[in-house]
Amino acid sequence: MNFNKTFLTQNQQIFLPILEEKKVELSIKREDLIHPFVSGNKFRKLKYNLKEAKKLKKKALLTFGGAYSNHIAATAVAGKLAGFKTFGIIRGEELGKNLTETIAENATLREAHNNGMKLQFVSREDYRQKTSFGFIEKLKNKWGDFYLIPEGGTNILAVKGCEEILTEEDKQFNYICSALGTGGTISGLINSLGKQQKVIGFPALKGNFLSEEIKKYTIKRKNWSLQKEYHFGGYAKYNEELIRFINEFKMDTNVLLDPIYTGKMVFGIIDLIKKDKFAEGTKILAIHTGGIQGIEGVNKKLMSEQQQLINVI
Repeated sequence: MNFNKTFLTQNQQIFLPILEEKKVELSIKREDLIHPFVSGNKFRKLKYNLKEAKKLKKKALLTFGGAYSNHIAATAVAGKLAGFKTFGIIRGEELGKNLTETIAENATLREAHNNGMKLQFVSREDYRQKTSFGFIEKLKNKWGDFYLIPEGGTNILAVKGCEEILTEEDKQFNYICSALGTGGTISGLINSLGKQQKVIGFPALKGNFLSEEIKKYTIKRKNWSLQKEYHFGGYAKYNEELIRFINEFKMDTNVLLDPIYTGKMVFGIIDLIKKDKFAEGTKILAIHTGGIQGIEGVNKKLMSEQQQLINVI
């Protein structure tokens, strides 16, 4: 995979009865097709960080994440492809008690492990100290020198990469929609908007801290807003209504969404269209930020709870 390449992904127009009825056009930018694991915003966020690590002559990458983090899997795969050793600090020390069992049951950590990432499981209390000088120094004493990538991958270089998502052709759209977790992707979109465009963000987790995070990385603009009603209870939370929506959307459009980020975003977009929040003739572009690798873990949980699975056929 060439991390020096500028990827221009295709927009797929969506055709649904509700869109025809409301006279609203919806397209999805297929960032998910960049790579099976380093897809969507993960490629964008890692691109310039990997360049910087090479420039600094670092031999290893270290980052943080939960047990089902798309970012952890993407960093492991990208690191291997780019010739780096990788270290993942994982929230939840109980997962490290039987690594063989954890790897067997968790597709995300298995992919990271299979791509050479050394995993260190820490308590939730220690994980909260992940940005402190003392905690980082302990990691350096254990693993040696490394290039540090924040949880979720968001920093100034990540935002720079996400500024490359939109193309000149995309200026035809009135609204750009994105799911968000740490705010890096939406910040890049905000910085690269056309004058008359607006961004709508759909947070995948509860809390009001995201607005302040976005303001750190954006030029002073008023061209964005957050729709906070579609998190389905918080990060990694979902219900039967969302799973049903994802399955029906896949059957109707052949676009697979994930239940953590993109499923919630598209559910929110369609719901807002139903509620006439967009004027007739509005053109919307939704960014598919990937995350499909996490579906296996979600389906395993749904299976154990005897609930409907996400259709990945």
